[in-house]
Amino acid sequence: MAHKSQRRKVLALTGIAAIAFSVTACGGGGDDNSDGGTAAEDTKDYSKWCDMKSELTGKTVSIYTSIVTPEDAPHKESYKPFEECTGITIKYEGDKDFEKNLPQRAQSGNLPDVAFIPQPGLLQTMVDTGKTIPASKTLSDEVDKYFGPDWRKYGSGDDGVLYAAPLGANVKSYVWYSPKAFTAKGYTIPKTWDEMMTLTAKIATENPAAKPWCAGFSSGTATGWTGTDWLEDTLLRTAGKDVYDQWVTHKIPFNDPKVLDALGKDAAILKDPKFTNGGFGAPSSIATTTFQDGGQPILTGKCFMHRQASFYAANFPKGTKVAEDGDAWAFYLPSVDATTKPVLGGGEFVATFRDAPEVKAFAAYLASPEWANAKAKATTGGGWVSANKELDPANLVSPIDQQSAKILQDPASVFRFDGSDMMPSAVGAGTFWSEMTNWIKGQDDATTLGNIEKSWPAK
Repeated sequence: MAHKSQRRKVLALTGIAAIAFSVTACGGGGDDNSDGGTAAEDTKDYSKWCDMKSELTGKTVSIYTSIVTPEDAPHKESYKPFEECTGITIKYEGDKDFEKNLPQRAQSGNLPDVAFIPQPGLLQTMVDTGKTIPASKTLSDEVDKYFGPDWRKYGSGDDGVLYAAPLGANVKSYVWYSPKAFTAKGYTIPKTWDEMMTLTAKIATENPAAKPWCAGFSSGTATGWTGTDWLEDTLLRTAGKDVYDQWVTHKIPFNDPKVLDALGKDAAILKDPKFTNGGFGAPSSIATTTFQDGGQPILTGKCFMHRQASFYAANFPKGTKVAEDGDAWAFYLPSVDATTKPVLGGGEFVATFRDAPEVKAFAAYLASPEWANAKAKATTGGGWVSANKELDPANLVSPIDQQSAKILQDPASVFRFDGSDMMPSAVGAGTFWSEMTNWIKGQDDATTLGNIEKSWPAK
């Protein structure tokens, strides 16, 4: 199914920076033992990839991914230190139809060495083919050390085996606003959901020519995906991570009372004509307002808040200062209380399909702090972040990327992957999108959730 944060975002052109890299900085993984046996039992230390040059020189590793021009340029630049110190050539292939074509390539026997998979659901599909290689001990150790249990879970199959380490990440739990407008009005950043609703009512009362919120659900064939993010973010806050996990895996019905309660809280914002849709019209206009345009009215004073992911920064016009004291900035979408910090987000995972030392060494490199910091330096236009705990936020050029990295690294944060990206495609990229669009057009909460529940595929 389509990956919302990779396929639907519009990113600014990214430049390329030179990267200084010491061949002695080869990360820290498992013990340097024997070559190991099967991939699942492989205990060789692939973290010392530079020391493996005599073994690896002349080898080629192929990558297949949905990351295409211009986003591919910083990726290719970030592989150069690895190529130079190992003698390996990285062959990169980007494809906008990656999600559709990867399973087909598995059937035809034309798999790449490495694939960047943007959904845990698609990863499981590939694991089910029997052609995905389990992680080496080095890679497993790196995931535990640099990412932690939440990310490990999303890179593992239903069998509990780790197959893929995280690559990039994004934070969706943001509310965009104009610092200048907030300062002029004396508004402060809300710390709880109730404070946010109090601020919403205050803005509506004090600004008759504007609205507190603006949004856009239109996104071509993916229209409605931004609405799914609203419900996922709210449910994670109101019901907690355990209920969220049960909902995503259909251990509770899609229309469980807790989900109905969360959608009601969204309706209190998005479907109230006093509160939306600033700069566009009635709440129903959200259905036809594009994702890219949805937050633009915060720059013109027609809207004060826009809930959208970190990557939305790239949609503001050239010259917009995106900073805490700038034209646009984002605050963390508050939870129901100030003591919890749920974070909704997404990312990619590095799956491998060839059992070879050069492939395992490259996978270890991509899970390392060396690569995360190299990629940060290469992404001179911003719009990229990693959940790697040893990524130095100072190496990220964009202030919003720096803030996202700090949120992801915060021990208090409870990260959960985008729910629709983990659901069966008939729901996550089907009825969930279409029914949320019907909902914003006027369909009631219970009917919306009930229709999606009916569409869940039978086992």
